[in-house]
Amino acid sequence: MDFTLTDEQLAMREMAHDFAEKEIRPVAWEYDRDGTWPQKVIDKAWELGLMNAHLPVEYGGSGIGYLDGAIVEEELGWGCSGIATSLTCNGLAIVPVALAASEALKKEYLGRLSQGPLLASFCLTEPDAGSDVSAMKTTATRKGDRWVINGSKCFITNGEYADWYTVFAKTDKEAGHRGISCFVVPRDAGVVVDKHEDKMGQRASNTATITFPEVEIPLDHLIGEENQGFKLSMMTLDRTRPGVAAMATGVARAAMEMAQEYAKQRVQFGVPIAMHQAIQFMLADMATKVYLSRLAAYNAAVLLDQGKRNTLESSHAKRFAADSAMEVATDAVQVFGGYGFIKEYKVEKLMRDAKLLQLYEGTAQIQRMVIARETLLPRQGG
Repeated sequence: MDFTLTDEQLAMREMAHDFAEKEIRPVAWEYDRDGTWPQKVIDKAWELGLMNAHLPVEYGGSGIGYLDGAIVEEELGWGCSGIATSLTCNGLAIVPVALAASEALKKEYLGRLSQGPLLASFCLTEPDAGSDVSAMKTTATRKGDRWVINGSKCFITNGEYADWYTVFAKTDKEAGHRGISCFVVPRDAGVVVDKHEDKMGQRASNTATITFPEVEIPLDHLIGEENQGFKLSMMTLDRTRPGVAAMATGVARAAMEMAQEYAKQRVQFGVPIAMHQAIQFMLADMATKVYLSRLAAYNAAVLLDQGKRNTLESSHAKRFAADSAMEVATDAVQVFGGYGFIKEYKVEKLMRDAKLLQLYEGTAQIQRMVIARETLLPRQGG
């Protein structure tokens, strides 16, 4: 595979980096401190086309490829992964609709996102059903010409601000993961925001608990076939994990750059600490992890652009890049010494932000389970 970027991709990367540098970084630490919502940044990103990257052209989007998206997400993650999560999380809600929804649903709900800086949320996780999706308790029951949805979802990104939700619910309680279906639920159907989460990191990203109390939606708001929702959720994560890996690469790169700059300036024992081999080796390891994280993210994305299955590669990329971001950010704090533990020095934010990358869209442990399954069992097809 040739990862030489085209002139268009280089221009896209430059635009995304410029936006991250001028619009995200100057406010990122303020939003992090206060845990406030970055609406002004979202409005500007939408105007520049940095949101809804993979929204198909026929529904008003730019329809860029997955590699293009990964290039952009690395730069946004370099700016602030909390704000980047808010900007890019529409992608999770979009994918099931784009893959399996009726044409009418696509025109209605995907079309909305092209008309203004609106948000959509992906609702899979529940208090008792995180990694174990089959344990979900949210139900969808037919009632005449309507579906009635009952239940609660937690850790929902952009949940307080979403215009509509992609919701997974049990349509057959006894069938485990084979009894899950997927639905589009508009906010005005009666969705309730129950709780705003006060997070350790990525504090500019809104995370909420969302409740569906006897929420009624039309029968045609089912996405795909009944009881096929689990497969759809896994197909979605295959498509979004390369972007998370790219975002993690951006966080690691930001931490590495801060550590490099500080190491050149901080003098101990008569020389900049960058002259000490102990520090040089730490910086070298950071550079290797950033480099390999980017390659893994690009590889997983390119396979999607080629129409190939990328389950194994997306898990490799997400796990390695997220773990690497945490390792690089932790070592960057170490390079700063005691100053790295003080909020005046911005590197500590990156360490807090990086932790969430190991948790959402499948924990590092779940990625290892996927990798083990994919490598121990023969793969079917390409």
